[in-house]
Amino acid sequence: MAEYIISTDTSCDFPLEYVKQHQLPLVTLFYSIDGVTGENGCPSSDVLKNFYDKMRAGSMTKTQQASIEDTEKVFREILQEGKDILHIAFSSGLSGTANAARLAAENMMEEFPERKIIVIDSLCASLGQGLLVDYALKLQQQGKTMEETAKWLEDHIQNICHLFTVEDLKYLQRGGRISKTTALVGTMIGIKPVLHVDPEGKLVSISKVRGRKQSIQALVNKMEENIGKYRGEKQPIFISHGDCIEDANYLAELVKERFGYDEFLINDVGPTIGAHSGPGTLALFFMGETR
Repeated sequence: MAEYIISTDTSCDFPLEYVKQHQLPLVTLFYSIDGVTGENGCPSSDVLKNFYDKMRAGSMTKTQQASIEDTEKVFREILQEGKDILHIAFSSGLSGTANAARLAAENMMEEFPERKIIVIDSLCASLGQGLLVDYALKLQQQGKTMEETAKWLEDHIQNICHLFTVEDLKYLQRGGRISKTTALVGTMIGIKPVLHVDPEGKLVSISKVRGRKQSIQALVNKMEENIGKYRGEKQPIFISHGDCIEDANYLAELVKERFGYDEFLINDVGPTIGAHSGPGTLALFFMGETR
């Protein structure tokens, strides 16, 4: 049985400590702010605070999917060690990164015909993608083969629930998620959307509430609706935030009070997602019966 390595890309929003602990190879996505290009990587909270402060001040952002060439570079280093690869990619509903990974895998398997690469389109984003990777790493540690782990992931992708809210609607409007009129009116009356990542891996609005605290509580209420049979099972809860750690901690407390969970991973939303959702983004990820 060939040894295999699990890899992903930087839209998973893992903290650097997690990446180092699990020796997790990452394909880099890039972004620019005010025309200056940066690597998404695993930026520190200080770097991300500066990124979000610039966004608050009106700076313009752009993002770029992972290239085939950059993906091949990561794959080649692993293949040269004589190991196979299970790669978990950013949702195809939000980026061309998963397709680039598939093309890179085809090229690399021609170059290394004795090796195997499986690419999983996570249909997930931010720490939702991270949560899927976390489950994959645990299965690998349990001794599951690459094929067994890949099958489990494919069978459970639709159980990875993503619930988001944002502080300012203008960033969703810039990205074409909502109209300019909706953003303007919603901002005037304090409307906060609750969004999720749908079965096709796309970000869509599912409800609207008035006020920030109510929007955070709405995430927990929606979790109650979605969790179903997984409620009684022990599981890690992942939370990501756009420079609003106090809100992230408040959300974790609400989840703990409602469901009794005590294993949380909380980290910043990286530039790849944050460029489109803006500062004040708050997202909750868990295993549920339905997305």
